[in-house]
This record gives sequence, C-alpha cells and structure tokens, in this order.
Amino acid sequence: MKQIYIGLAIHNHQPLGNFPWVLEQAYQQAYLPMVEVLEKHPAIHLSLHYSGCLIDWLEQVHPEFLYRLARLVNQHQVEIMGGAYYEPILPAIPDADKLGQTAKMGAIIRQRFGSKSTGIWLAERVWEPYLTKILAEAGVEWTLVDDTAFKLVGLEGKDLFGYYVTEEQGHSVKAFPISKHLRYSIPWHCVDKVIDYLRDEASDKEGKIAILGDDGEKFGVWPGTYDHCWQKGWVDRFFTELEANQGWLHTIQLGEYAHQFPPLGRVYLPCASYDEMLEWSLPADKSWEYTNLKHQLEAEGRQDVTQFMHSGLWRNFLVKYPEINRMHKKMLRVHQKVYQARVLGGGDCGLEELWKGQCNCPYWHGVFGGIYLADIRAATYNHLIQAENKADKIIRQHRSWLKRVFHPSQEWLEWQKTDFDGDGAEELLIEGDTFSVYLSPKEGGSIFEWDIRHHNYNLFSTLARRPEAYHRILTEPSSEKQTTGENAIPSIHDLIRIKDGGSSPSLVYDQYLRSSFIDHFLSPKTALKEFATYSYKELGNFVNQPYDSSVESRGTEMRVWLRRNGVLQIGRKSLSFEVGKEIKLETGKEKIEISYQLKNMSDSPVQATFGSEWNINLLGGGHNEQAYYQVPGFTLDDYHLDSWGELIDIERVVLGNHQLGVELELTAMPKIRLWRFPVESISNSEGGMERLYQGSCLVALLPLNLIPGEVASLNLIWQVKPSVTLA
Repeated sequence: MKQIYIGLAIHNHQPLGNFPWVLEQAYQQAYLPMVEVLEKHPAIHLSLHYSGCLIDWLEQVHPEFLYRLARLVNQHQVEIMGGAYYEPILPAIPDADKLGQTAKMGAIIRQRFGSKSTGIWLAERVWEPYLTKILAEAGVEWTLVDDTAFKLVGLEGKDLFGYYVTEEQGHSVKAFPISKHLRYSIPWHCVDKVIDYLRDEASDKEGKIAILGDDGEKFGVWPGTYDHCWQKGWVDRFFTELEANQGWLHTIQLGEYAHQFPPLGRVYLPCASYDEMLEWSLPADKSWEYTNLKHQLEAEGRQDVTQFMHSGLWRNFLVKYPEINRMHKKMLRVHQKVYQARVLGGGDCGLEELWKGQCNCPYWHGVFGGIYLADIRAATYNHLIQAENKADKIIRQHRSWLKRVFHPSQEWLEWQKTDFDGDGAEELLIEGDTFSVYLSPKEGGSIFEWDIRHHNYNLFSTLARRPEAYHRILTEPSSEKQTTGENAIPSIHDLIRIKDGGSSPSLVYDQYLRSSFIDHFLSPKTALKEFATYSYKELGNFVNQPYDSSVESRGTEMRVWLRRNGVLQIGRKSLSFEVGKEIKLETGKEKIEISYQLKNMSDSPVQATFGSEWNINLLGGGHNEQAYYQVPGFTLDDYHLDSWGELIDIERVVLGNHQLGVELELTAMPKIRLWRFPVESISNSEGGMERLYQGSCLVALLPLNLIPGEVASLNLIWQVKPSVTLA
C-alpha cells in the first residue's frame, strides 16, 4: 500500500506589549482548543512551538495549560520545538544574542516539559544562509524553511517531500521545506480535499513526508477561523480523518522523522521567508505590481515562471521604514553597552531586557500591524531603555573606580557625533542620567528620540504616514486572487477588509519623518486642516534640510547650536533667511529648553508664519481616557490626545497619560498660536484596514513681520513631570 507521512509544526506567539485581553482571546480561541482537541485524539503526533513571551504569560495567567501541554509531551504525542526565546528575527540580532536566546529557550523546555528540543522555529521564517553555522553551534539539528526557497534553486514540488542538509563552513543543519500548498489548504479547504491531496501524493517509496509549518493563530484568531475551526469542527474532523486513515497516512513529529529517515540531499538556500513577508518588504508600488503580476501568472497556469519569481528581502524593512531602522540601531547600541557592562561587572547588566527589546513584532510590517502599533513600539523602547539604564550604571561605576572616585555623582551628561543609523551622515547623540536626546542635523536639525530614562519611555516613538500597497484597494480595483470556494473560507493573506469606513479620506502621506523640532514657514492664511493634510505650500527650504551644528559642554550644562541659511519664497521673491536654534540641557533635569533666533537676511520685508513642529507619542489613540491635554485658562471641547484644535495666545499646554505616569508641559515665550491634531495612518491588520494613532502633532506658531535685518525670537521649554496615576 502507498504511504505518506504528514509533519504538522504549529507556531504560537504573542508580542511583548500586547494588550492582556488580546492574549486572553487568543488563548481561549486558539491555544486552549488545540490542546483540548489533541487530548481527544491521542493518535495525532505533531510539533508545537510557543515563544518565550507566550510561555511567560501562560506561566503567569494559565499555568494549568502548561501542565496539560507537558502531559502531552510526556505521552510522546507532542514535541516542543525550540527557538530564540523572545522571538527575534535571527539575522537582525548579534550572534551572541542568537546563541543566548536559543540556549534560554532550550533550558526552559528542559525545565518545563522535561524534554530536549532538537529543532528550532525561525521567527517569521526568516532564513539567511549563514544562520546554518550559528544554529549548528547552538546545538540545533533541524529547522523549517518555506518551500519557495527550495524552488528558487531549481528543486520542484515533487522534490520537497523530505528534508535536505544545508551547510556553512563545515557546520550542517537539516532543513524541512514548508509546503505552501498545505499552508493555503489547512484549515481553509474542506477536510476531504486535504485528505485527497495527501492520498494522491502517497508513494511506494518509504519515508515520503508532507510538511505544514504555520501559525497557531490561524486556528481560531484570524477572522472567521474560530467558528470554522472549532464551532464547526474543522480541526476535529481533520484529526478524525487522520486517525481513520492511519493505515497509509501517518502523523509524525519532525524531530523523530529527522532521526528516523535520511536526507533527500544537500542544498544551499537563498535568503528567504514566506512569500507574503518578502512582498511586504518591497516598496509599496513595487509590492503591488509584483503581487498582481504573480497572481496573473498563477491564474494563467504559468508555474514554470512563478517558480523562479523572487521578491524582496526581510532586511529591506530597515530601508522602507526608517523608524524601524532607528529602533534596530538603538537595539544594537544597547547591545554593545550591555556586553561591555557584562565584561566589567558580570551578571545580567540588562541582558534580559535587551533580549525582550529584540522581539520581532515592531521590526516589520505586513498584515499583522507590526511597527504601526504604537503600544508595541513603546514596549520595545521600554525594554531597550531599561537595559541601557542597567548597563550604563555598571559602565559609569567602573569609570569612577578607574579614576579613584569612590563616591561618584549620579548625574552625568555626554555627547557623541556618530553615524547612528548607518545612512552615511552623522547624528548627534546626547545621553545623561535622566534622558537621551538624539538629533539629526541632516534632517532639519530635528530630534528623533527623547528617552526619559526614569520612565523607560521614548516620547518621540512616532511613525510617518506613508503609502502601502494595500492602500490601492481603497483607490482602485484589485486583481487580488481569492481562494474562496464552495467549501472554503478565505485565507488572511487573500482577504483585505475595510474595517474602518472612514479610512479612505485619511490617506494622507508625510513628506518627512514625524520627528520633532521641525521648522516651517507658512502663509499667514494657512489653516490647520491644510497643514495636517499637506494641502498647503511650504515657503521655506528648512524642513528635512541640513543644518550646521556645534556643541558646548560646561559642567552640568550642555548647549547645542543648529543653524541654517535658507530661502523663503514670498510671492515671486526668493528672500534670504536664517534660522538659528539652540538647545539647552542639564544633568538631573528632564527638560529641554529651546531658543529660536529667526533673522531676515534679505533686503525686503518678510511676512509669514513660523511653525515649530513636535510629534509626541503618549499612547493617545482610540480616545484613550488616560491620555489628555490640559491648557491653563482654557476649557477644551475635547481633551483627548487624538483630538484636533487651534488655540490662540497661549503660553502653556500640558500633555499626559495617567497610566504611563508621564506628563509633558510646554511653555512658550512669547505667547503662541497652537495647532494640535493626531497623526493617524491607515494600517492593514487581521481585522481589516483601519486608522491607527501614531502620535500627537503640536505646532507652535509665531507670526513674523520682519524688516530687513530684523530678528524674531521664540523660546520653548519642554518639561517632564509626573502624572497622577488614576485608579
């Protein structure tokens, strides 16, 4: 009789910083039902992976679940796969962290489940060839890579029912190809159709295996799947059919298969992930074009062409989203500090928090939100800043000892010019005991990071509004292929929904990053709505343009001077104009003092409005009742941080978040006109396209009516204060 094995590998993960109700919902709708159905079907054998983030949450909230899972492991029904503990993209983190996180996961699996993991789940299935050596050094015997990577080197579908050995510098790892066919069939197609496919692939040759590797959330969390998988019983029927056909169809753990059967051969794979991830990494217009072209060729049956179609590279997310790149480079900077501190002082020195800050979720964007989720960005920076605080404490203590200072001051302030983000231009990094302020002289002398270290919070963790391929769904017909049929529900990758009916009018794209300390010159007639929607004319050439910079440090005080000689286009005249801006910082104070000197260098009068733009993320989305504006002497119609408004002749405004315990006060001299509006982007997610809050934009406006040679001044003070936490 013809035989075939099926290797089921199911990956379960929730990002650090996710809302508790989201984790509980995923538990009730996906994780718990899967264990319950496995207990009902003891003849089913498979491989399961749970990220360390999820294991920690389960340990705290549902420890009984882990006991049930351990029982399945002890009964040899379930194999627990290893991985990097906090689910980082392995190629994106330093090798020492790859090894450390993998070892931590292995230790937890031995401790919690009494077993040794031989295989590893790759976060987002991102593969790069050099990983082979690192994985082998970590004791990993096998992993899974999407079958498209195998096809790109000339293998065909018929060649992918087994595993291959891949090698790097003499180190070998076994690589199982994940079947895209099964990934798009389970649980979307009817059970009979899946079984028929496996029957057709059964062979007289011993050891043929079809491999499914996919997310556990597709079994209950993705739209429509809870009803489909559990209430209507798709998974139960599937397992029942697998048991009923045990005479020729065998479930097997991948680790057992790798020990029992030989490889199909040797292979060297290119950089890879699942197809959708690689498409998402492309620029928006190219992603749209590529996806439609591939779907057109598939509809025409041109698999001879699509087999060799390759798109994108995970690392391109660092180019597509500069905010991701800056977060990534912050992580690398903190890594260097932590490992330096460990050499000096031993112990943790922030290592655990560093690893948490490497969790993959905010380092990319696709159908699951990623970098678009302000809470996830905030959580990542929280962990990185905590790690940095611990490491800096050890490093500074060691420096004091070297200088024979046995009672060092807790206050300190340092600065450095370096190419922080790897773009070929130097940034200015100022770090102290209470804050870190990172500036980009090249990008308008703007500030792109302000960490308040006592709160472990980056106030400027914002995101620019930019085109995405899926935005084209809102503006033109799509040729997206749908996999729906009479007995199928659409895969999340084939279905784009409009969750927010008001999304389309909000398709506004920024022309620069949503940093702060950005200098605008506007017509006096420019309105708030025009500014927020980019339907206005910028009179100056200061936004996103290079500024000269210099730094002076004296004792506990540091001053930064930024200057640009530019041009204002007033009517038909090009008028020479100079912007000088000074930043004053002091040790021990969570405060930024700003002084503007705006000089008309031309021989004509200048009449315009100057605007200093600041973008702040205090998690004010969704009309968060904990996040607020306060303006002394004014009663706001809407105090939420995602509100709009214009205020005249004010000298003080407060932004805060009770839950974060942070309040930020702006004082202006002279009095200013103030615009405020939420920066909201249109993001795709499991539930559909929706508006997502990325930050609150404030623009301090000063009217200018300057004769030749005249100078106008504007002083701004940003002061961090504690906010009373509401019960």
